[in-house]
Amino acid sequence: MRRACIRGTGFYVPDQIVTNDDLAERMDTSDEWIRQRSGIERRRYAPDDVGCAELAYRASLRTLEDAGLEPNAVDCIILATLSPDYYFPGSACILGQKLGLPGVPAIDIRAQCSGFLYSLSTADNFVRGGQFQCILVVGSEKHSMALEFADRGRDVTVLFGDGAGAVILGPTEENRGVLSTHLHADGSLADALWMECPGSAHPRWITREMLDEGRIYPKMEGRLVFKNALEKLPQVIMEALAENRMTLDEIDLFIFHQANLRIIEYVAKQMGIPAEKVYNNIQEYGNTTAASIPIALHEAIKKGLLREGQHVLMASFGAGFTWASAIIRW
Repeated sequence: MRRACIRGTGFYVPDQIVTNDDLAERMDTSDEWIRQRSGIERRRYAPDDVGCAELAYRASLRTLEDAGLEPNAVDCIILATLSPDYYFPGSACILGQKLGLPGVPAIDIRAQCSGFLYSLSTADNFVRGGQFQCILVVGSEKHSMALEFADRGRDVTVLFGDGAGAVILGPTEENRGVLSTHLHADGSLADALWMECPGSAHPRWITREMLDEGRIYPKMEGRLVFKNALEKLPQVIMEALAENRMTLDEIDLFIFHQANLRIIEYVAKQMGIPAEKVYNNIQEYGNTTAASIPIALHEAIKKGLLREGQHVLMASFGAGFTWASAIIRW
């Protein structure tokens, strides 16, 4: 059976480290408050002149090096982001230009926290169908330019950081690679985690009222998001296991979207997943949305936590609401 396998991984985060104490100087919060609610200790912020595509470019170069490939080997680009460089064109096109790949298809995917797994699923099907042979899949986010550094925006602002992670997918006939992917969405609670403005749903692109009311900043109903994540993540994990006729014990490594350490800990405890099988790095980078899973995957591999023949299960939940999972045999 032809499958897609990961040939290389990599990530890039900006140099600037922003600690919880740094944020406490700008709003009414504290290191203890942030750690208790999210597990986050620090995050990275990109410079003003570095956008989503540039972060993706730097992560892509490292990923290509890890795979032993030159950029011209790539025949398709898929980039997941909620923070594109421009309203249009898509950041995947900008990434393609930076990599020197004229004519190579470039696709933006807007599935927010599940963006990487949606992109992985798309790439997997492209490879299985024989349409492409070397797909660059990137999750890249620059959140820092859109956060509200004031008490009003505190609950959201303390969670997010900037960064990019990537993988290279290609075909294999061996008994390895992406076993299955599972994607879901429900827009009925879209406004529980969103950035309402600007957008085409409004009569005007931007107004003084939008600015004054803070509608240009991300908003979240934390308890509602938390509740739904605790419900959907176990469901989509069990769906992936059932599809592959596997049990939890047969999974060697779990990588969750790094949204909130308390969500991850609760789900793992609820399902009986040993803590040593769950890789977390939210403490270091915060929530990097579409970038969080590929960043964590690369770190886990380089630390020797995933070896040949072992299975990794990745799962996400986030804005949309979207949720997803995937199992890979390494």
